[in-house]
Amino acid sequence: MTNISEGSTGFDRAYNMRTRPISVAIIGAGAGGMCMAIKLREAGITDFTIFEKAASVGGTWRDNTYPGSGCDVPSFLYSYSFEPKFDWTHHYAKQPEIEAYFKHVAEKYELLPHIRFNSEIESATFDETTGKWNITTTSGETHSAHILVSGTGQLNRPAYPDIPGMEAFKGTVFHSARWNHDYDLTGKRVAVIGSGASAIQFVPEIVPKVQHLALFQRTPNWVVPKQDNKYSETAKSLFRQFPILARLHRAMIYLTLERNWLAFRRPGSFFNNAFRKAAMGEIETYIKDPAMRARLTPDYAPGCKRVLISNDWYPAIARPNVELITDGIKAITADGVENADGTQHDVDAIIYATGFESTTFLAPMKVTGLKGLDLNEAWAGGAEAHRGVAVAGFPNFFMLYGPNTNLGHNSIIFMIEAQVRYILKLIEGLSNARISYLDVRPEIMKAFNKELQDDISKTVWASGCNSWYRTEEGKITNNWSGSTLRFWWEMREPDFDEYRLVG
Repeated sequence: MTNISEGSTGFDRAYNMRTRPISVAIIGAGAGGMCMAIKLREAGITDFTIFEKAASVGGTWRDNTYPGSGCDVPSFLYSYSFEPKFDWTHHYAKQPEIEAYFKHVAEKYELLPHIRFNSEIESATFDETTGKWNITTTSGETHSAHILVSGTGQLNRPAYPDIPGMEAFKGTVFHSARWNHDYDLTGKRVAVIGSGASAIQFVPEIVPKVQHLALFQRTPNWVVPKQDNKYSETAKSLFRQFPILARLHRAMIYLTLERNWLAFRRPGSFFNNAFRKAAMGEIETYIKDPAMRARLTPDYAPGCKRVLISNDWYPAIARPNVELITDGIKAITADGVENADGTQHDVDAIIYATGFESTTFLAPMKVTGLKGLDLNEAWAGGAEAHRGVAVAGFPNFFMLYGPNTNLGHNSIIFMIEAQVRYILKLIEGLSNARISYLDVRPEIMKAFNKELQDDISKTVWASGCNSWYRTEEGKITNNWSGSTLRFWWEMREPDFDEYRLVG
């Protein structure tokens, strides 16, 4: 094949020539995958297939059905800009309402005929001779497409801790992301391992019904109040009658959240300390025991780990039937959990609230690029991509919510829409008849990520804590280093000189 992108006018010479049909395979029918599919159709590309490992759409909002499950981004902003919902019940929606929204989107935009449900991808291999990706599902079905887009996100595979004796426990065990609704917690002794974003939502819901709850906390979190108001019928009616009001409301939410970036840009800044003050106010209001206050007060800057929002967390763990345990776990036993000091806590059920395997991205899929390059090997030092969407050596492969596109302060839907627009323009370029594939130049990707990591090293995320934003080796692979406005600006138009265009 011929590299037609040598020189600054390489793409100009090939662009605007006759186009060819383009086929697209999308992995995942969550927020990212569906957004990509909708925009493909709007661009006139109808040959696309969405592979979804489960039986319905919604991604993380289909999976996380634990009591109290909800979003920590306001509802009007955690929705597509092109598909507003005017009748959100609360400022922060709960899981059933969010899942219903994405089901509505799938039906309205006629995506269901394009989705292969219960189709988990096992492997994807790029064929340089045909310029296509050959895809195999775990059931053995095969498919090929010019473009492969990953919409799996960062929070889809539950993470389990490595604790001795986990298989020995005789009671009921489940992860918060795979909640066992058939098990009645009423009157039970329950151990909750983990105190992060999921735990602060479901613990307040189950505490009133359990006999005793042993909460095993490795490190405390900064938890600030949640301004969760219910939308009145009058407000909903006004939003429906005057959509401009809904857009203004969304814009105000966006600007308010965007301001919070200033809190994470530098540890110890004015806005960073404002989060600290708000969280400490909550602790001092609800936790009266000084020793317990100390165990609930983080020793790292707000934002280093995800800042959580809740009005119920501290009142819940202050209840007399809750025991906060912070001295570590030695082992899981047949009857419960053994402390590091040897204390045995007998329980009927163990709930793992231990988050997700966020830094592995596409695992356990095997993705193979040029010359047999394995994506896991390419990412041996930690996942990275060019602008979060393209990986050198893996032509015609794009990611949504990929490496270093997560946020600590705003809506990932905003980020996804920017990525989709950028990817769509790359795909439109590929529809040129002379171009078989494009591949981001490795030196360009390397330079981009060096600048990004240098920028991240100055932020609160690199200020000295362990979080799901970073690998075990310490590389921050999840978060974007700047504001969402900067991301939008940089993703407005692709620079085709950053790519090899091969025809």
